[in-house]
Amino acid sequence: MTPRFDLIGMAVTDMARTLDFYRRLGVQIPAGAETEPHVEVALPGGVRLAWDAVEMVRTFDPDWAPPTGSPRINLAFRCADPAEVDRRWAELTGAGFHGHLAPWDAFWGQRYAVLHDPDGNGVDLFAPLPAS
Repeated sequence: MTPRFDLIGMAVTDMARTLDFYRRLGVQIPAGAETEPHVEVALPGGVRLAWDAVEMVRTFDPDWAPPTGSPRINLAFRCADPAEVDRRWAELTGAGFHGHLAPWDAFWGQRYAVLHDPDGNGVDLFAPLPAS
């Protein structure tokens, strides 16, 4: 069998704050998950997204240390239209989450914005621009 891509996992320092961030992006996360050391959900298409509390990660990798510098990967969320990019950006930054690059019309034909989740992971919002 060929390996099949199945899960994106992230270590988190504040599970409740992280789940709040992803819920605001529309990820369906069960109520009460904030108190769990490991949370995972199936996304449309079957790939799973998972979060592990740093304390949980250190139970099997005691030398784990958070990365430093800029994120090396970004999760990208497609929005219905350019107005939703702006609306989600405003909601998340208004809730105190870090906005890295405010919404702009990118030369590749998308309305685009970049946020950071509570642990500094890049999270992109995008939507196709109307044809001119």
